[in-house]
This record gives sequence, structure tokens and C-alpha cells, in this order.
Amino acid sequence: MGTQVSKTQQLEHDHEVGRLAPMTRRKFLITSAASAGVVLTSGLIHAAPLSAATKKINLPGFSAFAESVKTLRSGKYFLVESSGLPLHNMMVGISNWQQQVPVPMPYTGSNAWRIPVNPKKASDPISLKTELYRGAVALAVDGVPIFNALNNRGEDSFLIGELDAWGGHCGRADDYHYHIAPLHLSEKVGKRKPIAYALDGYKIYGRVEPNGSKMRTLDEFNGHIFKGEYHYHGTTSYPYINGGMRGQVTVINGQIEPQASTRPFRSPGKPLRGAVITNFERQGELNFSLSYTLNGSVYIINYVANQSRVTMQFSNPDGSSTTETFQRKIDV
Repeated sequence: MGTQVSKTQQLEHDHEVGRLAPMTRRKFLITSAASAGVVLTSGLIHAAPLSAATKKINLPGFSAFAESVKTLRSGKYFLVESSGLPLHNMMVGISNWQQQVPVPMPYTGSNAWRIPVNPKKASDPISLKTELYRGAVALAVDGVPIFNALNNRGEDSFLIGELDAWGGHCGRADDYHYHIAPLHLSEKVGKRKPIAYALDGYKIYGRVEPNGSKMRTLDEFNGHIFKGEYHYHGTTSYPYINGGMRGQVTVINGQIEPQASTRPFRSPGKPLRGAVITNFERQGELNFSLSYTLNGSVYIINYVANQSRVTMQFSNPDGSSTTETFQRKIDV
């Protein structure tokens, strides 16, 4: 029960937004909401309140990023809190850009990421080739969500230049996320530790098995049973990450629920044909600078972003600039 509740057509404008704001979502009859750890109110789905027994834990892989990621347990879920921004650099190398930039996200408290403590095999697994084009399908151990490797048009995001040198980019809420396995995280967590967890609860490892041996043959979802337990692997070719949900999940409006929410603070950008992002810098905890080239000229976006406000300065090659300030709604 709970392998899938509802299937809807994947809409192009929904792909990179993440969860819709609560009052804009369509009403669904959720037959397994209670078992999925969610609360049904007036036909809308919400994450259940955190348990009073919530406590900090050490979760394999995440422990290597304890300075920026917090892991807890509440009932049948592991909770992961982060800003959604990795410690590594971002955005450099993107040649198919929709003018979004990374800003910190409020993945904390009741909006933390939730991973099942005890994953269960689904009787009807879901393939990412045909479903789950919206929202995250996994969470990397550095606190960055991972989306389907295919975009809403069924294209491989990596092959068409949408991703940076680390396999990520920003969605329409200016939320940074990966679309391929962050195999580079193995350098910090260790080759035998998971680099991510799928939202069905199964771990995602890198190029070797948990005991350090050579990776065995994988199924169509990039996973297999090893020493009695199922897990996925990250690879350098499609599907790159978990190619589907071998475990039980609840799907509502085309994405897995519950999961953390994002809320756009400005109108979504449009593709800027010919632009290539050449540099990205953190200039302090909340100050950022992104540079890109277009038609042989360099453009710079300097911005300050926190959870309540984003101020952006757009500098042009001729020395002119414009500044815009956006207010953020912190409730998600």
C-alpha cells in the first residue's frame, strides 16, 4: 500500500518549481496519507508535525557534512536540515541557462527532508523514465536534493548542457539541486559510504559496494541486492542515479510526498541562448557573484540572499547596472 496514490500529466511549467504553494495545489483523495506520514486537511497534503521524540542522530554519509547539514530522527523518518547549498562551487560550466541563481532554502523544522527509516519494496515500482519529473527523487549527503535525470521534455539534462561541473543547477525557485549522481562526494565521505539516499529510503552508493568491492551488475533502476539489502548506485551514464523507486513512496500531483517545499520569490527566468556561466563566487556567507559570457561580453550578477530578502545587482559590459530587491515568503 502506498506505492502510488495519484498520477497526473507532467506539465512543463511545473518541472523545476518543486512543491506548489499549499493553496494552489489541486485536491486529491489520499487513501494512504496516514501511513505515509502526512496530514490531510481539506483535501490538501501537509507534512505531519515533528514528533516530540525527535532527536539528533549520525546518519552514514551525512556525518561528513555535519558543519552544514543536521540529521535527526522523528518516528519512522530520518529528518535532514540544510540550506540546500553545497560546500563545493556551483553553476560554472552551464551553457543552457534559464537565468536562475542559487539562494539558501529553508529546509529546516517541519520543512526538513524526510527519508523513511525502514524502506519497503514496492509491488509496483515507479520508473523515472516516465514519471516523477517534478520535485526531488533523492537527497545527497551534503543536503542538496537530487531530481530526475530527465527534464520535463524527456531530455537528458546533463547531455544538453543544463548542468554545472558538479551535476547541478537551479530551478525556478532559485533552488540548487543535482540531476545526476554527485559521485565527487565520495572523496569526502569515503568510497564505502553512501553519497545520497533515495526518497524511498534506500541508500545510493558510488562506484563500489559498501565493503569496497567492485560494483556488481545493476538492475534497470541502477540498484541491486547486496548481502541481503537493496541499494542503488551512482553511475556516469544514464540513469546516473536511482532510475526509479524500487521502494514504496506516495506520489501526489506528479511528485513524491512528503518532501521539502520551495517557493519562488520572482518570476521564472527564460533561456538565455548563447550564455555560458564562467565564474561563481561566495563573498561571505550570504553574498554571491555569478559571471557569464554572451556574444563575447561579460555580464555579472552580484547578489545578497537570506531567507527573507534577495537583492540583485545586474552589471552590463558598458558599465551600467540595475538593482532589484525581492521579498521572500518564509512560510512554505
